[in-house]
Amino acid sequence: MLIPALDLIDGQIVRLKQGDFNEKTVFNLDPIERVKQYAAEGAELIHLVDLDGAKDPKKRQLELISKMTQASSCPIQTGGGIRSYEDVQSLLDSGVKRAVVGSAAVKDREFGHKLLKDFGSDAICLALDVRVIDGTPKVATHGWLETSDVSLFDLIEEFLDSGLEHVLVTDISKDGMMQGANNSLYATLSERYPKLDVIASGGISSLEDIKALHELKVKSAVLGRSLLSGAFTFPQALKLWNELG
Repeated sequence: MLIPALDLIDGQIVRLKQGDFNEKTVFNLDPIERVKQYAAEGAELIHLVDLDGAKDPKKRQLELISKMTQASSCPIQTGGGIRSYEDVQSLLDSGVKRAVVGSAAVKDREFGHKLLKDFGSDAICLALDVRVIDGTPKVATHGWLETSDVSLFDLIEEFLDSGLEHVLVTDISKDGMMQGANNSLYATLSERYPKLDVIASGGISSLEDIKALHELKVKSAVLGRSLLSGAFTFPQALKLWNELG
């Protein structure tokens, strides 16, 4: 599945480079019209990142997100600073199909397990941002500011015990750089976890990148800056993905 992504700050569509709020590009696009467009173009799922909520959960753009879910004819998953059970509940109540949970579940594993068990594995996507250090992908937390000693593979193994189905994996060094995805990482993940919905994120900048991920048997990929910058259109990407079978 190809998943168009929108990052939101103060009601505007933006993109950051490697998660840096000082490296922000603002796109003059209406968020509600954009989700309508992606849905009309055949998207099966849209990925939203609430960057205001990521900085301060009290500033979560819940009203806008609710309007976007109502306007879209396809499901929406949302992440950004989800730190409590109530955060997840409020997003699901607003119409979001799936809450994307990152640092909070990494730092408090019991919390992650509880979310998967209480809300069901289809309602929770684990977002694991990694830095590859000496060949081992290590999970980063706190908006990518800190890198833990936890291996990506160990963390996935742990949450599989609670029924993990969806995991969004971003190589921080690739995100927003338009230099291609970390294909070796996604190849390893696809081989190790053939039944897991591993969602590739970060650096996908061309139709060739999409083709390469499909050949690696990656089940899903997030398309962000590439669509907003006009590198290719979502219909072009979707046509290629479907033709590859």
